[in-house]
Amino acid sequence: MAAISREEVAHLARLSRLAVTEDELDTFAGQLDVILQAVARVGEVAAADIPPTSHSVPLTNVMREDVVTPCLPREEALAAAPDPEQGRFRVPRILDEELPDLAEEG
Repeated sequence: MAAISREEVAHLARLSRLAVTEDELDTFAGQLDVILQAVARVGEVAAADIPPTSHSVPLTNVMREDVVTPCLPREEALAAAPDPEQGRFRVPRILDEELPDLAEEG
């Protein structure tokens, strides 16, 4: 397999909008060549009788099934709020921009 050239590394750097020095071109060319050779070796080992996998061990979903349950009534949820306003939790503003009034939107 042919080594990746400095020109190819420079082209990839331009496409990626990376500024690389002349010394880095040589370094990256060697590193990319090692990576490409490793990928080629994996391709040689892969056989048609081995199914593709995303994980080396089987995964089991440990999440429980979703169960719909009634939610807490608004009045009860707001009962513990320190400063409710218009049926909502009042919280400190963290953004400088003005936000639309949700009550007007419907």
